[in-house]
Amino acid sequence: MATIRPELEADRAAIFEVNQEVFPTDAEARLVDTLRAKVAPTTSLVAEVDGTIVGHIFFSPVTIDGVGGEGVMLGLAPMAVREKFQRQGIGRQLVEAGLAACQRANVELVFVLGHPDYYPKLGFAPVASFGLHYADPKLDVCFFVKELLPGALHGAKGTVAYHPAFDEAFGADQGTEPPS
Repeated sequence: MATIRPELEADRAAIFEVNQEVFPTDAEARLVDTLRAKVAPTTSLVAEVDGTIVGHIFFSPVTIDGVGGEGVMLGLAPMAVREKFQRQGIGRQLVEAGLAACQRANVELVFVLGHPDYYPKLGFAPVASFGLHYADPKLDVCFFVKELLPGALHGAKGTVAYHPAFDEAFGADQGTEPPS
């Protein structure tokens, strides 16, 4: 098992490397650096094995129809675990520790655009079942939400959007295909 802890400034180069290794481009790695500089609140945790950072998870603010939640709604993205350490439960550890940190910070909702076979196992539910949608409706099949405060989704309707830095990082092609 990995040790999960908050990111330290000294971890930033290793976090960049983890995200760069796991994803097909360095867009996610650059995104984390951009978000870290532009937004608050954020939750950023690392997974460490034998003193080496092998995983990372990042949470940043989201909006529903352009209305921010004053830190009560966050999006989980990105999450990365080095290939050599995948399928060992480290991703689950990161998500669970991240959700616990969000809950301690009084976050009410966490959204994630991710694999439809993975996130429901961690208690996430499809956003469409709550009258919410992603900017690209084709991706609603892989867009999920978890209530950290029961009832927080009551009456919520509309389109959920990540921070504009996501558009900057991924360009116009962002979100055209569901995760495989």
